[in-house]
Amino acid sequence: MADAQAPASPLPWLLLLLSFVTGLVDAASVLGLGKVFTANMTGNIVFLGFGVVGTPGFAIWPFLVAIAAFLIGALPAGYTGRRLSARPLRRWLTIAALVEAALLWAAAGVAAWTGSVAPQGSALYAIIALTAVAMGFRNATIRQLKVPDLTTTVLTLTITGIAADSRLAGGTGANLARRIGSVLTIFLGAAAGATMLMRYGLAAPLALAGALVLLGTLACMAHPAARDMRAG
Repeated sequence: MADAQAPASPLPWLLLLLSFVTGLVDAASVLGLGKVFTANMTGNIVFLGFGVVGTPGFAIWPFLVAIAAFLIGALPAGYTGRRLSARPLRRWLTIAALVEAALLWAAAGVAAWTGSVAPQGSALYAIIALTAVAMGFRNATIRQLKVPDLTTTVLTLTITGIAADSRLAGGTGANLARRIGSVLTIFLGAAAGATMLMRYGLAAPLALAGALVLLGTLACMAHPAARDMRAG
């Protein structure tokens, strides 16, 4: 994907924006949905292990629903990405943005309808499912772009690279700015999401997340450099 990684490409900036959105969604899910991650599945696997052995405060079903919904979202994204891989990237990413934004707004609608910062029952599972499908769809899309150090959701390898590839470790320090940017945007998104949730309720960060995904992608695709971008 040489064209998409060229200096003039808007794609890295879009992926940084999506990293900020991840922070918003994680803040909403962890703080409002009972310690459930809907953007990052590693935490759910760990928490599911806690729940299986009966650890207080860790019910099994929310984590199972999040993992299953994430897989459901990733499945059509993988299919769509392969089908559109030979076509201009703007069409593929616009479809992905529309899907993600619609799901996040639907989750925000459910949250607004409940009027609770921490929904329970069917509303809880609906919001978990909607946000996890959205993030599964996004993760599968970004994975196929193959842009180094901008996965938009997972930071373990990014943080490892900051140290392991640094000049202190005998490396070149390649992609340092991009890696630090990825960490900072998720951090800032989480802080903003937590603030919005505490002040305005669960629907606010989810609604903002959907708006940023759609508007940011449309702005990226309107950039002249986006016309010739391809995946792969």
